[in-house]
Amino acid sequence: MTELKVLCVLYPDPVDGYPTSYARDDIPRLAHYPGGQSLPSPSGTDFTPGALLGSVSGELGLQSFLESEGHALVVTSDKDGPDSEFERQLVDADVVISQPFWPAYLTAERIARAPKLKLALTAGIGSDHVDLDAAMQRNITVAEVTYSNSISVSEHVVMMILGLVRNYIPSHEWVVKEGWNIADCVERSYDLEGMAVGSVAAGRIGLAVLRRLKPFDVRLHYTDRHRLPQDLEHELNLTFHPDAASMVPECDVVTINAPLHPETEHLFDDAMFDRMRRGSYLVNTARGKICDRDAVVRALENGQLAGYAGDVWFPQPPPVEHPWRTMPHEGMTPHISGTSLSAQARYAAGVREILECWFADRPIRDEYLIVDRGRLAGTGAHSYSAGDTDS
Repeated sequence: MTELKVLCVLYPDPVDGYPTSYARDDIPRLAHYPGGQSLPSPSGTDFTPGALLGSVSGELGLQSFLESEGHALVVTSDKDGPDSEFERQLVDADVVISQPFWPAYLTAERIARAPKLKLALTAGIGSDHVDLDAAMQRNITVAEVTYSNSISVSEHVVMMILGLVRNYIPSHEWVVKEGWNIADCVERSYDLEGMAVGSVAAGRIGLAVLRRLKPFDVRLHYTDRHRLPQDLEHELNLTFHPDAASMVPECDVVTINAPLHPETEHLFDDAMFDRMRRGSYLVNTARGKICDRDAVVRALENGQLAGYAGDVWFPQPPPVEHPWRTMPHEGMTPHISGTSLSAQARYAAGVREILECWFADRPIRDEYLIVDRGRLAGTGAHSYSAGDTDS
């Protein structure tokens, strides 16, 4: 096979340098994903599960494999702007690998400047940083490692819900400030028990969130373009709503678990917040642009929202002056929900599996496909709508 150039964009290494040891000696080995889908199954891996693979020095464990196949690997974290390393290297790249946490935005303009590009691969899930319309027009295959970090994200969602409702972050900050201000801590603290929680979308992540919340004795609601089977609704005691607008007035907590596409962009705007109960909470680990940036700030400042937590922004990374950094009653994190060390082992293995299939001209798993042969395919056909979101 002719030598191919693989351009991989990963987030920077830790500020204190790439780790030489870790907090734990290993991570649990899973047999399969919930529901039975098999884990990534490459012919081999060149990394230790539990290592930091998602930063530049981790290189997703691909260096030895690609060299043995006769291909070139370029890894960079410099991804934004016309003078970035990504922009310079893209012009003759055959494959681009990126992560949702540090996305290399493959716009139509960038795709036009990459005549050799044939495969855009997401290390993780969520491929909205790729202009899917442009990829279809250019017959570029878009793939991602579906399910690799879905449970990781669902755990993060539950953590954020509890953090907001129980007022955890401000309470912790009193300890850091050497205080013991119990009244200040509990003046915004409530029990989750008995509240109504609704999920916007009930795919792999949304359904995992609903399953994990059921033991908290909450009333569960959801909306999705694909309604769940009746027996599953009965098992989890779910109330279905045809859309988010009809669901949110019934909920004390709303969690967004939908992909970004034209139908969900800025879904949560001033009008949607006005439909929500005063003092409700919103958690967004899906995509930042599903929420109108300034409408979130207004809803927190006027008390319509009691709290907002998320780890998704636009752009990523956000500018220093992004208002979500300083708005009241927030529980924001960098985009980390799906890149735990446990998740990295799965999506790194999935990336290698996809590359092995691509190099050998074997079919890529249907569940990994987003765009194939000029159309939405596999998971992409189930989850996305045609059309691109605004930059």
